[in-house]
Amino acid sequence: MSALPRGKVFLVGAGPGDPGLLTLKAARAIAACDVLVYDYLAAPPIVALAPPDCERIYVGKKAGAHTLSQNGISALLIRLAGEGRRVVRLKGGDVFVFARGAEEAGALAEAGVPFEIIPGISSALAAPAYAGIPLTHRAHNTAFTVATGHEDPTKSASSLDFGKLANPAHTLVLLMAMANLAGIVERLLANGLPASTPVALVREGTKPQQETLVATLATIVAEVERTSFAAPAIVVIGEVVRERERIRWFDNHPLFGKKVLITRPRSDADALATKLWELGAEPLVAPIIEIVPPDDAERADIAVREARVYHWIVFTSRNGVEAFFDRLSAGGSDARALGDVMVAAIGPKTAERLMAYGVRADFVPTRFLGEEVAAGLLERTESGQRILIFRAQEARDVVPESLRAQERRVDVVAAYKTVVVRDPAIAAAAQNADIWTFTSPSTVHGLVENLPNAAEVARAKTIACIGPITAQAAHSEGFPVHIVADDYTVDGLLEALETAGSTAG
Repeated sequence: MSALPRGKVFLVGAGPGDPGLLTLKAARAIAACDVLVYDYLAAPPIVALAPPDCERIYVGKKAGAHTLSQNGISALLIRLAGEGRRVVRLKGGDVFVFARGAEEAGALAEAGVPFEIIPGISSALAAPAYAGIPLTHRAHNTAFTVATGHEDPTKSASSLDFGKLANPAHTLVLLMAMANLAGIVERLLANGLPASTPVALVREGTKPQQETLVATLATIVAEVERTSFAAPAIVVIGEVVRERERIRWFDNHPLFGKKVLITRPRSDADALATKLWELGAEPLVAPIIEIVPPDDAERADIAVREARVYHWIVFTSRNGVEAFFDRLSAGGSDARALGDVMVAAIGPKTAERLMAYGVRADFVPTRFLGEEVAAGLLERTESGQRILIFRAQEARDVVPESLRAQERRVDVVAAYKTVVVRDPAIAAAAQNADIWTFTSPSTVHGLVENLPNAAEVARAKTIACIGPITAQAAHSEGFPVHIVADDYTVDGLLEALETAGSTAG
């Protein structure tokens, strides 16, 4: 019997918190791993990049609460790799910057386990940048120093040279320093750093929860006590802190710090969540509906096989496009099966998905309403021509009724159906959110099924809808609708949210 193939461990830096700062190489490693061993600081969207069948093992360490000792983590990595598995050890920030990555790498090397290091962006660099504080600036300093404020407690004395750290021409960045801040400030002052030196504390840097406290070396300890400012935070000391008021950007976003409920199916939620992260908001992904095959799947199969009998095929969503081409592929065909059939897409995203299959939409309405689709098709078709509407099982009948009234021969075929996901986490996310977003009537009704007192809870929320049809559904459930996108797309919804946030600000 051949020996089990040797596994490999990837020591990966997850970055400071914003999932958009994860490196491409790190994302590829996570997407291909068998086991993910991750820390407290690893953002959930990054953990979610792991394959569905990947084993996830949490080994997070917070002050006073360690799920596994450092020796235990190293032993775990060695055992998993010895089983022939591809292991990603995901660490917050960078693997080697005031982290225990070197110890883990050393243990792996000693055990003869193959490993690879994938650096991450350190919070020492990212947190000040997200607070609008440059670590170097020609007008203020020529160097910066990064040091730990929490040394090995077994050491007999500090190895930090405060005489050199107290240099007004340098920026000093301290990690894990909050517990010892008063002592650090006292020693910097004793070594001659001016009491007027600006100090910034950046808590939860790069995340929607980011907070920044600015004071001076003389006042920072009292300000921390007054505001109860707590870890995890980066300490930045130096004249560069003065630049914050001029170039702060992240916490100036109109949606900064807002918790936004995303009710779309999980497969559609990632793009919206990513954009919300970029705007400083915290996306709460609560997929209220999921896409499943229609009740009459055979009829959908027949419609796809006989696509060439139609003059036009109308796709009302990306999900309809996916369902059509999945069925086409299952039958051994591709886009060539459409021949000279004309194709309509209800919006640009649907048209974009068609292009991925090599099909250019012949008609995309300027506004993504059923009424406009019907009007556009009537202009482009003649009496008696056959039209296939490949859509969700539960949908408005405006388009087929308008076309039939003008003697078009219309077949409405369910490509898929949406079903409500019932999960207690949905109600919890909705109650925790500041903003509820809805992208279809089904997401509205699905929330009501998960949260029976939704109308009452909604009174304290900002309700944002992708278009008037969805807004009408929200009104019918007793929700006060505050935002309706002018452009009935996810991008239009985001733009409306930003505009409303800017106005409110």
